[in-house]
Amino acid sequence: MLDTILSLLEDIKDDVDFASCTTLIDDGILSSLDIIQLIGALNDEFDISIPATEIIPTNFNSAAAMEAMVKRLQDE
Repeated sequence: MLDTILSLLEDIKDDVDFASCTTLIDDGILSSLDIIQLIGALNDEFDISIPATEIIPTNFNSAAAMEAMVKRLQDE
């Protein structure tokens, strides 16, 4: 799952080391438009629906955080 998320992130921006970065939101690496695009891609790829309550910096600061969020939503 993490590899798929990394691939989705690289499709949005290909000049970032998403595997090790943990400040994607805090440092402004991903813009609000990038996040909207990413939410759509995650919803489609993993057959989930990310509610507005989950769209917080903590869930999008790293690929690992996104993976944890997706797993949590799949379990619901």
